[in-house]
Amino acid sequence: MSTTVKVTAQEVNKLRQATGAGMMDCKKALVEAEGDFDKAIEVLRKKGQKVAEKRADRDSSEGAAVSKINADQTAGVAIVLGCETDFVGKNENFLALANDLADIALNQDSKEAFLAADFGGMTVAEKLVEQTGVIGEKLDITAFEKLEAPYVGTYVHINKIAALVGLTAKVDNADVLVKDVAMQVASMGATTLSYKDFDPAFVASETEARIAVIEKDNIELGRLGKTLKNVPQYISMQQLTPEVIAKAEEAAKAELKAEGKPEQIWDRILPGKIERFISDNTTLDQEQCLLDQKFIKDDKKTVAEYVSSYGEVEISGFKRATVG
Repeated sequence: MSTTVKVTAQEVNKLRQATGAGMMDCKKALVEAEGDFDKAIEVLRKKGQKVAEKRADRDSSEGAAVSKINADQTAGVAIVLGCETDFVGKNENFLALANDLADIALNQDSKEAFLAADFGGMTVAEKLVEQTGVIGEKLDITAFEKLEAPYVGTYVHINKIAALVGLTAKVDNADVLVKDVAMQVASMGATTLSYKDFDPAFVASETEARIAVIEKDNIELGRLGKTLKNVPQYISMQQLTPEVIAKAEEAAKAELKAEGKPEQIWDRILPGKIERFISDNTTLDQEQCLLDQKFIKDDKKTVAEYVSSYGEVEISGFKRATVG
């Protein structure tokens, strides 16, 4: 190999544009490759492999979340390009790479297909290795989410959370609706669309766990002479069968009678008491079910109520990709 090979600034810039590597790295690669452009790319790729091997056990919990929607808004993808430090995750070149990768991801159906897809003559997986050498940090795709629906929209929060939401129809102002709900998904972290999607075994297990925590807290509160927390029987609408609601109504009537309220006004008071009973006994739904959460822009209504204000449309699904 000749060490006297001279390369031009034009050749260096061409290699920089193709790989994103720094000026000195590109110059060294071209010299080592004796001016051969393709060999220089291979030199940088091998450097990336060596760096990737050394940093394989590093944590890539920082990075950037990005999303892309196709032209007719019937499909969207959200990915997270992970790296080791927040400093790199905010770098303009890193964000540009993340967006280029999202363009490719939009046309793939799985993370595996995405990593095997073409990126300028190499696979996405190979590109990540190459850029590990360029950037000097472990790079990885830590999240890949794809969503298809009659209408899909997205919201990205400071490149840390990317949310996708699908609608069952494209209605008037669908862009506003889908963005609002995507913001809800990003900020409130729902795990499912409705309580109907919960596994009954999960609800039962979660109920037991929450009761155990409250009972433990109450032991300490009782020792200190403080007011004890209410121990719930139920935490999801899934548990509130017609029989449970009927018993709650009977209990509410008994309470009104004990308070001396005239029976002729019970019908005006009962709905509010039952609404409070349901609200108090659906905490799991309010935390994890998108449609049952309080709408972030108007906490007097649920997300389901907000969506219904747009007419004949429903949320068909949602996805969330987060850094970390």
